[in-house]
Amino acid sequence: MILSGWFSSSTFYARYLTLTFYLALTKCIYCQAQSNQLNSCKMMTNEIARKAVDFALQSPQKELNFEFQGGEPLSNFPIIKYIVEYTKSINKDKKIQFSLVSNLSLLTDEMVEFFKENQISISTSLDGHEYLHNYNRPLSNYPNTYQLLTKTIHKLKENHINYGAIQTTTKESLQYPTEIIEEYRKKGLDNIFIRPLTPLGYALEKWDVIGYSVDEFIDFYRKCLNTILKINKQGIFFKEGHAAIFLSKILDGVGINYMELRSPCGAAVGQLAYYYDGNIYTCDEGRMLKEMGDESFKVGNVFEDTYDTMAESKITKTVCKYSILEGLPQCSECAYLPYCGTCPVINYALEKDIVPHSIHNYRCQIYKGMLDVIFELLQDKQNQEIFWRWIS
Repeated sequence: MILSGWFSSSTFYARYLTLTFYLALTKCIYCQAQSNQLNSCKMMTNEIARKAVDFALQSPQKELNFEFQGGEPLSNFPIIKYIVEYTKSINKDKKIQFSLVSNLSLLTDEMVEFFKENQISISTSLDGHEYLHNYNRPLSNYPNTYQLLTKTIHKLKENHINYGAIQTTTKESLQYPTEIIEEYRKKGLDNIFIRPLTPLGYALEKWDVIGYSVDEFIDFYRKCLNTILKINKQGIFFKEGHAAIFLSKILDGVGINYMELRSPCGAAVGQLAYYYDGNIYTCDEGRMLKEMGDESFKVGNVFEDTYDTMAESKITKTVCKYSILEGLPQCSECAYLPYCGTCPVINYALEKDIVPHSIHNYRCQIYKGMLDVIFELLQDKQNQEIFWRWIS
C-alpha cells in the first residue's frame, strides 16, 4: 500500500498462518509471502504487541503509520484492538495513522464499528472482474471470492470507512486490462495500482504457470494506462498508482514514501516489520524472505533491542548503502536514476547478493519499461495535463 508523505511505517504481523490451517484464508496463486514448504500457525501475543508498539514509538519520526498484515490479520482481531488502544493510551506527541491489509473474509459488524470509530483505513485485494479475481484468489471453503469481497466492500462504503484495493498481475490478468480497470470503477474507486509479480515464495515456485516476460507486462501496462487516460479525457478522474509515483518525481521533483522507489530504499529507515514472535525485519520483503527460511534481513527483536541498536545494526547500514542508486554501477549512469529505486531484498533472493549481478535484471527492466511508457505518453499535451492532476 502506498503511504502518502514521508511516514515511517511499522507493519505488524498479528497472525502468521498457512493455507492448511485456516479455511477462510485466500489461497492466492501468486503468494509472495509463503511457500508450500511452510506449515505453521502462530499468533502474536499481547506482550509481544505491547513491546512492538513501545519499540515503534521510539522512532524519531513525528508521523507514523501502523499497518496490520498477516496471513489474515482479522483472524487475530483482539490483537489489532489491543495495539490500537494501547498505542492511543501511551502516545504523547506523534501523529499515528492505522491501516489494515485484509481479504475481508472475516469482517464482522463489531470490526466495522471499531474501524470506523478509530479511523482505520482498509486495503483489500481486487484483481479484476469476477472470473479473474476468483481465478487469482480462491478461498478454500468459499466458492466465489469475488461475491464475498463485493459484499464486504459494500459494508465498508455504507459505514463511510476509507478503503482502497491493490491489484496483482498474473499471466491470466494480461488478457483483461480494460476489464480490470472497469471493475475498480464499479467498486467506486478512483485509482488502481498496477503491480507486477514479485518472484518470491509461492510465486517463484509457480512462475512457469503464472509469470510472464518483461515485454508482456509492459504491453499490458501500456494498455492499462491508455484505457485510464481515455477515462480521464471523458472528464472522470481516475489514476494509476505506479505512474503517479514516477510522475511526482518527473513533473514535480517530489518523492513519495514507496519502499522500492526510494534512494536509499525504505528498508529499516522507512518501514519496519514486526513479526508475531517479536523479531523485527527491515521491511515486508525482508519478512517474506524469512518465511522462505532466510533471516538475513532481521534487524532486531523487541525484547532484546532498541530503536538505536536497530538503526546502528550492520544490516540496516548495508541495505541503506547498497540501495543508493548513485553508488550502484548498473544504476549510476542510467537516465532513469532520478525516478527509480532498487530492492536489496529481492536482489538477494534472486541472485544471493544485495547488489544485482545482472545490469538489466527482471525488476530493472520492468521499471525501465514502465518509465518508457510514461515518457512516451508525456509527449502529448493533453496527457500532460491529466498527469499533473494525478499528482496535484
